[in-house]
Amino acid sequence: MKKIIFKGCGTAIITPFDETGVNFDEFKKLIEFQISNKVDSIIVCGTTGESSTMTLEERKQTIKFAVDTVAGRIPVIAGTGGNCTQSVIEFTKWAESVGVDAALIVTPYYNKTTQDGLVAHYTAIAKETKLPIILYSVPSRTGVNILPQTCLKLSQIENIVAIKEASGNISQIAEISNLCKDNLHIYSGNDDQITSILAIGGIGVISVLSNIAPEFTHNIVYNFENGNLKEAIDSQIKAIPLVKALFSEVNPIPVKAALNMLEYNVGTPRLPLLEMSENGKEKLKSELLTFGLFK
Repeated sequence: MKKIIFKGCGTAIITPFDETGVNFDEFKKLIEFQISNKVDSIIVCGTTGESSTMTLEERKQTIKFAVDTVAGRIPVIAGTGGNCTQSVIEFTKWAESVGVDAALIVTPYYNKTTQDGLVAHYTAIAKETKLPIILYSVPSRTGVNILPQTCLKLSQIENIVAIKEASGNISQIAEISNLCKDNLHIYSGNDDQITSILAIGGIGVISVLSNIAPEFTHNIVYNFENGNLKEAIDSQIKAIPLVKALFSEVNPIPVKAALNMLEYNVGTPRLPLLEMSENGKEKLKSELLTFGLFK
């Protein structure tokens, strides 16, 4: 059985920006909010963290700040993926040197490599680090899907321990679970499929929703794993309208708008992403009210 980095809810945390760059004062508030509300891990500089529009230096500063602020209380996972294998190796080795607990590595985008290319890419990275690696399959963004047989091959590498599965294809995820078993732990990459993926062998979620509702999202997994299935499923169903609102425009546009509504100061997304539309904000605010996040 492979090492389990965390069970439960890992937050794919946003990166707050201001006119000078990363707003570290606000980032600290967000991290402390997450930890005090039972989140099980923090994933920094992932898709939701807008790593693709951050400079390398900003990414390094943000990851190091997260490691120092969390100070071992929960695992910190760094998004170190990219579409240049050598650059990913170098960045992952750097992340290991500053004390992250694992690396989340998205499939190479734009290049659109083959399945054999994926095996070669991840194998090359795994050889150069001792960090546990979480594969990240999100074909809607990258144009590349990690197929079940490819997962099986990669699961035979010692430090490739898990996959964040955001394909949305439950049948594919079930096949991965069947083929890889405990050699590749599965995290839901979609907030509307948490209980569905737990039911076919998943161990948690890497979540956008938990940016604004960390304890609620943690409890979905906790209740499911502890036999409180009705409570877990009811919570999953309750969250669907809010999750829909959080993905009504490109992530992380809505979740940053939501955090600003909840009196954080996270700024707006960086170009080419825009601030949420006024119509979108009204619908999002309505769902936040219905969900009970406004007092």
